[in-house]
Formats: sequence, C-alpha cells, structure tokens
Amino acid sequence: MIKHVVMWKFKDSANGKSKTENALEMKAKLENLVGEIDVLRSLEVSINDLYTDASYDMVLTTTFDSEADMKIYASHPLHVDVSNFCKSIRTSRVTVDYYL
Repeated sequence: MIKHVVMWKFKDSANGKSKTENALEMKAKLENLVGEIDVLRSLEVSINDLYTDASYDMVLTTTFDSEADMKIYASHPLHVDVSNFCKSIRTSRVTVDYYL
C-alpha cells in the first residue's frame, strides 16, 4: 500500500473568496471524492488549527493499494476538477509518498 500526503498553503484571497472560505470549499471537494473513485482506499483532510510561520494551511492523507492506483486517482476527472480548483487558490504544495 502507498500513503500519499499533500500539504498546501493558500492565497489570502482567490476566486472572490477568503482563504478560510476557499479552504472549507477545498475540504468539501476532497471529501466528496470518497466513494466516487474506486482506487481510493482512504482519505483524511484537515485544515490547520495552530498556525506558525512554518505551517501549511491544509493536509490531505490518502491511501492506495499501488502506485498504479495512485496514478489512476491522479488522472480521474473528479480529482482533476479538485486539483484545478486547488491550483487557483494555492501558493505552494508539498507531497510525501511512502509504502506501508
């Protein structure tokens, strides 16, 4: 199995909404993927509660059976829609992928 972890920093405002509004929308969009993409084994998404200069605004942790499944997820149209939204509101993104 593979664990895929992503963290984002968001713009203070984008698409006519505040950082908080966009973060809440992003969280809902990600949670809506559960049950819609077969290869997605688990998904947890959280908005940061304790901010420091080093903090990111949101973290996503997903689990897949294989690298091939993770690639299927990455190219799935529902995920691509969420990714495109995220690109419009983020300033940076980091990831870590590891085998369980």
